[in-house]
Amino acid sequence: MDETSQKIVDAAMTLIRDKGYVATTTKEIARVAGVNECTLFRKFKNKKDIVLQGVNQSQWRANVTPEIFENVKWDLQADIEMFMRAYMDRMTPDFVNLSIGLRAPQLYEETASLIMKVPQAFLSSFTEYLKKMYEKGKIPKADFDALAMTVFSSTFGFAFLSASFGKELSKIEKDEYIKNSVQMFVKGLR
Repeated sequence: MDETSQKIVDAAMTLIRDKGYVATTTKEIARVAGVNECTLFRKFKNKKDIVLQGVNQSQWRANVTPEIFENVKWDLQADIEMFMRAYMDRMTPDFVNLSIGLRAPQLYEETASLIMKVPQAFLSSFTEYLKKMYEKGKIPKADFDALAMTVFSSTFGFAFLSASFGKELSKIEKDEYIKNSVQMFVKGLR
């Protein structure tokens, strides 16, 4: 992708993150990219085309992949904290807001599979981790899919609410939240 096209993609993704897909216009994308609207349309078919180019670039994804969850110690408390922290460190407020913007009905059919890669990476990695912990005799048999969803929902909820409301909703810090929620989960599992 040439430099001008990249500027257009970056401008579009930034605007969608900040304003949403529907509120972002091609005129505004061109202005932010420092090009005229004619140049934008020479490079891309339409706004949707720009966004679909952007979602396929790694810098516009939170980079939540199964590989980030491989550093396990086979210690339940430490490992769940690692899972939650690895997710929250990458799912910044900017990525949460961009993810919301990419869920516009006009885009969702094309973006859903890319958006779902983030929770799928967490859920599949964490479910496999729990199964291995069971095989090692470190946790009791349980519905590991449901347990993974419980931990992911808690992790996602904190990231989403923090991105949406900052400290207005709760003053609890990320590390304190992770530690306390993992302690409660571990205690309940045993």
